[in-house]
Amino acid sequence: MTLRIQIAQLNFLVGDIEGNTEKLLSTARAARGRADAVIFPELTLTGYPPEDLLLRSDFIARVEQALQRILDEAHGVHLIFGYPLRRDGQLYNLAGVVRDGELIAEYRKQMLPNYSVFDEKRYFSPGSEAVLFPLNGVQVGLSVCEDIWEPQPMAQAVATGAELILNLNASPFHTGKAPEREQLVQERARQHGVPVVYANLVGGQDELVFDGGSCVADGQGALVRRLAFYEESIALVEFETGDRLRPLPGEVAARLSEEEAVYGALVLGVRDYVCKNGFNGAILGLSGGIDSALTLAVAVDALGANQVEVVMMPSRYTADMSNEDAAEQARILGVEHRTIPIEPAFKAFLGMLEPEFAGRPADVTEENIQARCRGVILMAISNKKGRILLTTGNKSEMSVGYATLYGDMAGGFAPIKDVPKLLVYRLCEYRNRLSPVIPQRVIERPPSAELAPGQKDSDSLPDYAVLDPVLERYVEQDQSPTQIIAAGFEAALVERVVGMVDRNEYKRRQAPPGIKITRRAYGRDRRYPLTRGYWTPLESER
Repeated sequence: MTLRIQIAQLNFLVGDIEGNTEKLLSTARAARGRADAVIFPELTLTGYPPEDLLLRSDFIARVEQALQRILDEAHGVHLIFGYPLRRDGQLYNLAGVVRDGELIAEYRKQMLPNYSVFDEKRYFSPGSEAVLFPLNGVQVGLSVCEDIWEPQPMAQAVATGAELILNLNASPFHTGKAPEREQLVQERARQHGVPVVYANLVGGQDELVFDGGSCVADGQGALVRRLAFYEESIALVEFETGDRLRPLPGEVAARLSEEEAVYGALVLGVRDYVCKNGFNGAILGLSGGIDSALTLAVAVDALGANQVEVVMMPSRYTADMSNEDAAEQARILGVEHRTIPIEPAFKAFLGMLEPEFAGRPADVTEENIQARCRGVILMAISNKKGRILLTTGNKSEMSVGYATLYGDMAGGFAPIKDVPKLLVYRLCEYRNRLSPVIPQRVIERPPSAELAPGQKDSDSLPDYAVLDPVLERYVEQDQSPTQIIAAGFEAALVERVVGMVDRNEYKRRQAPPGIKITRRAYGRDRRYPLTRGYWTPLESER
């Protein structure tokens, strides 16, 4: 005898309760006669994370209506899916089991994450009990996402008699996350001697990307199935029943390298942000530098060349090679492009401001005016055409404030906001291995904002080979300057970098949202006050 469970690794839109319900029902209809049960991701009906929509009574009422519709319309297959509802006067993150008009089991998520990008304790009360239901003679236990990361819920379910664990997930991507969670699933299965089915969400939601990669581990902890990353996928998993429940081996999708995984997250994140928000496409400024080159490649891979346009906006300081390389990449990728020099606008602003600037030497002010001229041009085109403006700044620049408010920071979405500069280079090289779309000179030449004669990033910043490791330690690992210096970095350099990071929180707070790809991104991950009396100790620590 066999047990057939279908994993529905699908992309749901936050707040689209009716659309998500229809997607679930369509999947259920297709599964009749093929599967005994279908497992969906966490909070299937609302999408994840619904955030403060959960505080609205009308939102919860529509979830109740959706659940009733599923009870009325779903027949012939067990459906295991997630939703938020009130029980005993409290709101819970639930996993329900529906079969032929009956809600036969309902599990309350026990472990509520309240770290990094998660704040479930703001909304939900925790459950405390294991929930099992029979499926073809097998006792099946339920758990939801974070429950698998802590030992107690699965141990409780197995002690209650569970022979199989179904885990509904909305686990967002960051570098190294996929192998980490797979190893965890395998360890839990091995520890308790029961198979685990791990069904993950896929899709972009604001700054988060859910990368899929759903998997199945047998009772010995061996990985027997893995679904593809970054795409919707429906897979049927068959189990042999009898003395010991055993999932039959099936397709195991390939693991991704770090560059593949990050690039996939960027593409999916851009595609879903643009499409789910109803934009007609995207526009960006193409400078001939490496950051805008990577952003353009991602945008085209996400949306298609016909949905992307670029504008080259040279100034008096723009090198000929920058114009040439930008035009060459636009030609290779087949995107609409035009050139709008900023010199007339720059001159007009300088003329208007001449009385205010009298007697003061040129400085960063004039550089920022150039960036803001470009921002005005791009935002005007974005407004007129309904195409979202993609900004092109990377994490290294955002960390130290090497960006202009209302200039190159102006826009609606920042695809590489969480990508350190050294990783930008690796991603460009990775993309060119697939097909050459970024001119090699863009990758090889020293980076420059080209806002002053002969300017290079190294005039204002430490070399990225030194800067990025310091930033990783300070921003992502919360190491103190003393710890960073002890790791071998020059004290003066550390003091300089830490000071730049601390001073520029106000800029980061005004930046567009962007895709999280590191363990600690700016925004929901790292929240520092703008106005504060505490500054990171420097001299006093040494």
